[in-house]
Amino acid sequence: MQRKGPLDDLLVLDLSRVLAGPYATMVLADLGARVVKVETPGTGDDARHFPPFMGGKSAYFMSLNRGKESIALNLKKKDDCRVFEDLVARADILVENFRPGTMEKLGYGWDNLQRLNPQLIYCAVSGFGHTGPYTKRPAYDMVVQGMGGIMSVTGYPGSGPTRVGTSIGDITAGLFGLSGILAALHDREHHGKGAFVDVGMLDCQVAILENAISRYLASGDVPGPLGARHPSITPFEAFATADGYIIIAAGNDTLFARLSEAIGEPGMATDPDFASNTLRTENSERLRAQVENALAGKPASEWLEIIGNAGVPCGPINDISQVVTDPHVTARNMIISAHDEAAGDIRMAGNPIKITGFRDPSERPAAPNLDGDREAIEQLIAERSPISARSTDG
Repeated sequence: MQRKGPLDDLLVLDLSRVLAGPYATMVLADLGARVVKVETPGTGDDARHFPPFMGGKSAYFMSLNRGKESIALNLKKKDDCRVFEDLVARADILVENFRPGTMEKLGYGWDNLQRLNPQLIYCAVSGFGHTGPYTKRPAYDMVVQGMGGIMSVTGYPGSGPTRVGTSIGDITAGLFGLSGILAALHDREHHGKGAFVDVGMLDCQVAILENAISRYLASGDVPGPLGARHPSITPFEAFATADGYIIIAAGNDTLFARLSEAIGEPGMATDPDFASNTLRTENSERLRAQVENALAGKPASEWLEIIGNAGVPCGPINDISQVVTDPHVTARNMIISAHDEAAGDIRMAGNPIKITGFRDPSERPAAPNLDGDREAIEQLIAERSPISARSTDG
């Protein structure tokens, strides 16, 4: 029997909802883990109620919870707590994205969970983490995008606050949470102990500010929005052609010389103002005007072929309909499907992690119905011994 993925021996309890936590556990499921989604009876994950809907089901929810199982538990009721504790004793990983203090109020903070299962990897994703002066504040993606500085460097000068076009505050937290989980699992293999992984969304926004922080700390100048231009590399931005924009990224002197030849402006490569990347960046406005003047004579498709054939990185600016039909995207199995009995075939983004020896199926299991897997999960409890017993037996 072929293995589902490299994590197919792991059991994950997913108490998270909406995006950050579910994104992390979706990747764990894609990599083979068995993910049991523990939801609130009656309503379930908030995302079940987000449009658009297909067959009465949220496409948003289905795109983030494929391949998981669902059980509805009220952790204020004794019988449900008993089921939850049995699952905790058998789980490898628990993920939640409540506000700090919520699990403690339910009686399931890190100390208590550790007593139930000393080898548990517990990942808590929250707005501001479990320490610091903001720890009790609520947060959404938009809040941390604003607080974390990324909105201050997004958009065009004078355009006003601009949100990044995807929920990067949630998604980066999910991915950093996933990284922490895998690191803790590796450590557990060597030392036998579980760990508490504390991921704050604001921390993650600071971590991905890239050279904005280093530029400010080195120069004292506060970075601002630059539109489609890179702040430190030139030419490295969107340029207008006869019928639309293209991206050109000539990241070094050799590529700049190739670009100059390709667009019929060889003199740019010997212009003293463009002799180095630093000078090109200092004179970026003049350089862009010269490049766009040359590009004005041909459509984008022709320039992409000419510049690409010269070995200079370039590309179109695709809308979403073009992305999902791009031949490379589809060849890489990045648009996959899942079949739901009510919603029909759901298409969604695939798993970007390709690992030798494991399949990357183009059809994945659908997202679960609320409490739709109770019988299978109760069977799991009956069959799977607690981790402590399994580790002792091993």
